[in-house]
Amino acid sequence: MAKASRRQRHGATRRLEARGGGWRSRRGFDAWLDRLVSGAVLTALLVGVLALFVTLIWG
Repeated sequence: MAKASRRQRHGATRRLEARGGGWRSRRGFDAWLDRLVSGAVLTALLVGVLALFVTLIWG
């Protein structure tokens, strides 16, 4: 038990960098996915603001 207590654990899951191989190929996909999500969020915000203005002006 003393051996286990000396070992430091940083989290329940392994990080992708720790595996060594596959994280570089996912970097481009993650950046693309981040842009896609950002675009979807901005589109939703613009549609919401436009709907609010239409409702306030003509509603």
